[in-house]
Amino acid sequence: MKILLTGAKGQLGREVSQQLDSDYQIISTDIDQLDIANYEQVKALFEQTKPAAVIHCAAYTQVDQAESDFDGAYKINVAGTRNLAAQCLQHYARMVYISTDYVFDGQSSQNYREYDAPNPLNVYGKTKLWGEEVIRQLLGRHYIVRTAWLYGAGHNFVKTMLSLASEKELLQVVHDQIGSPTSTKELTQVIEKLMKTDAYGTYHATCKGNCSWYDFACKIFELTGKNVRVEPVSSDAFVRPAKRPKRSVLDNYMLQMSFGDSMRHWEEALQEYLQSMASES
Repeated sequence: MKILLTGAKGQLGREVSQQLDSDYQIISTDIDQLDIANYEQVKALFEQTKPAAVIHCAAYTQVDQAESDFDGAYKINVAGTRNLAAQCLQHYARMVYISTDYVFDGQSSQNYREYDAPNPLNVYGKTKLWGEEVIRQLLGRHYIVRTAWLYGAGHNFVKTMLSLASEKELLQVVHDQIGSPTSTKELTQVIEKLMKTDAYGTYHATCKGNCSWYDFACKIFELTGKNVRVEPVSSDAFVRPAKRPKRSVLDNYMLQMSFGDSMRHWEEALQEYLQSMASES
């Protein structure tokens, strides 16, 4: 199968390239090869390559910056997604769209299932939700995959914490935002499983269990043997332009109903990731 991959230089894009490259023909693109907001560029690439599927990882992900750059976020997350979906329709290609827990407001005490009503708190979440809606309107052959707290190759929370631990004896980490840390390796396996089926629709895909950013940091240091003090603080201690959901835990309900949820617990996936980092260093 020939797959067009957007956002190939991002964390998930790198993992998709690495995991799927031997079994699929991957056409890797990032902003320097393809401006997804440029319809003519997207159309020309589809006509040239004729992909059977698109894995759409490209996104405007600067959550705080999006608050003052609505047009920039909309252009990529909505218009760019529309361009790709329109060409998928034209070329009868299926599409995987990576979405986010930020489509929810985080006010529920229950884990969010796919049928729960979205209510994003910030521009990033709103534009990702509108991207979902564009796909649903245009394209039947789609998999919308919502995930959260991703880490993998490239810049991420795990590497940031380890870097800070080598510089400071005390770290303050937010304790009142709850989610599910998710390995890009685990998510890529779900994406491949979905693409082998015609089970189109919306899926939640995060590692099992949940924690706060504080808990996440403590587990990182525990597993790596780092001797650093971690102090839990309220989100109010870090004033940021974009409001974050307090508890955006996703329930992989559709995965469980359709295939059985095979994603591992976040602590187990984190341990494997840290071991792979150690072996590479």
